[in-house]
Amino acid sequence: MPTTSTSTARTARLGLRATPRQEAVLRRAAEVAHKSLTDFILDSACQAAEQTLLDQRLFMVSGSQYQALMDLLDRPEQPSEGLRELFSRQAPWDAP
Repeated sequence: MPTTSTSTARTARLGLRATPRQEAVLRRAAEVAHKSLTDFILDSACQAAEQTLLDQRLFMVSGSQYQALMDLLDRPEQPSEGLRELFSRQAPWDAP
């Protein structure tokens, strides 16, 4: 999924400060990627942001870990005295 679009006007302004070394690295990387500095920074920041958001919803596990989870989910429920006690209490919002 492209993170920048040439058909959409850029109206939001973002400001940032960088050290001279950071600026040099960013400019060099933008040149290597054949992008403007702005496009490179926006694309890189959006990719990092999307990955951060995905990390909140997607969990990577091994095949054996996945199978262990599926086995747990397929097992019949086990009686739990703690849950039984919890669900027998009146909800705080229902209290007189």
